[in-house]
Amino acid sequence: MLTLPARFAAVILCFAPLFFQRSWQHAEVLLVGAILAPGRRTVSSILRIAGLSRERRFVNYHRVLNRAAWSGRAAAKVLLGLLLDSFVPTGPVLLGLDDTIERRRGRRISAKEIYRDPVCSSHGHFVKASGLRWLSLMLLVPIPWVGRVWALPFLTALAPSERYCRERGRHHKKLTDWGRQLVLQARRWMPERQLVLVTDSGFSALEFLAALFRQEVTCVTRLRLDAALYQPAPPRRPGAVGRPPTKGARLPTLAEVLADQTTGWQRVTVPGWYGEGERVVEICSDTAVWRHAGMPVVPIRWVLLRDPCRRFDPQALLCTDLAQEPLQIIRWFVQRWQLEVTFREVRDHLGVETQRQWSDKAIARTTPCLLGLFSVVALLASRLNSRAQLRVSATAWYHKQRPTFADSLAAVRREIWSEQGFALSRHDLDATKLSPALREGIAYALCHAA
Repeated sequence: MLTLPARFAAVILCFAPLFFQRSWQHAEVLLVGAILAPGRRTVSSILRIAGLSRERRFVNYHRVLNRAAWSGRAAAKVLLGLLLDSFVPTGPVLLGLDDTIERRRGRRISAKEIYRDPVCSSHGHFVKASGLRWLSLMLLVPIPWVGRVWALPFLTALAPSERYCRERGRHHKKLTDWGRQLVLQARRWMPERQLVLVTDSGFSALEFLAALFRQEVTCVTRLRLDAALYQPAPPRRPGAVGRPPTKGARLPTLAEVLADQTTGWQRVTVPGWYGEGERVVEICSDTAVWRHAGMPVVPIRWVLLRDPCRRFDPQALLCTDLAQEPLQIIRWFVQRWQLEVTFREVRDHLGVETQRQWSDKAIARTTPCLLGLFSVVALLASRLNSRAQLRVSATAWYHKQRPTFADSLAAVRREIWSEQGFALSRHDLDATKLSPALREGIAYALCHAA
């Protein structure tokens, strides 16, 4: 059994009440082993890195995922509480919502479907991928020792295909329905906090925005340039008969505003523009009512952007909080790119798409756990001293100014290995000897790192 540093154990043990005692003993090994294991995150590779390659009751570790009684939703609530206490104790809470495709093949993976690959596809090239669609809700927070914003996943749900639901006689829910449920669940966990949600154009739907607006969740997303915008409804006249009006006079579309030569533009500087530093853009903004026949009516503040250097096409954003400043809306939205960075990091460093579970319950649990592991690593790294946090893996041909997630993961691994008595410094001459099983696990990790 691996020994955890006291500062790490205080975080890991917060999840212990979610399990029965015997199940927690196995779940803790899987959690710590998933941090230490390189490459694939299979149960067998985790047992090897933990020095349990001779464990005859290895099936008990598989049962944590495919049979044991524990709630992923309860684990997400605990994780969210830890993240808020560490990174956002006060003030508004900025959330990001996005979906990703986990590429998986196999006849026993029943929820898989053929989807458009958003990474490999472009406007003129369509690429398909077989896999599972996951929808993840993440906390967008600035990480002090990194100097930039990270997207920390805490609640992830599987959005099955329409074919999967039809074969089982279930009602198929759209991606916006899943997203609404995830955000409203977060609202129930944080009833007193101001919530701001940033999403992509896939969630720019009136039903989705209206549901969040009723729960006082501010939403920032893209807006079509041809959206039907109206003035607010005029006051109801005394003695009027019939339903009250829901909109006023029709306003010009944003495409018409963009083409109008008399439109007044304001030049602003946006910091942190998609990881490129500052970017100067021209904006104009106003309030309106967005309405479509048969849909809810949503009051919005729209922001129209264009690049003076014409490096990107004009685009429009919306915010359901009419009192927000246009520059603040843009600053919130550009942080949405960190969700894509997190999806890339969990594939490169935490083994997403390498797990090999086949039962429906294990599949539904493993990927959310690996995404949540990204946030757990950030929590553990926040417990390290500043010298360990700022250590970067720089070389003579690659200079790195700030640590990345890979550096934080390496720092956490170093701290755990140090607790096992593994000499990580030439000055540590009194390190205890490792057990043969643990030495075998480390040798396996080094030899099979690729």
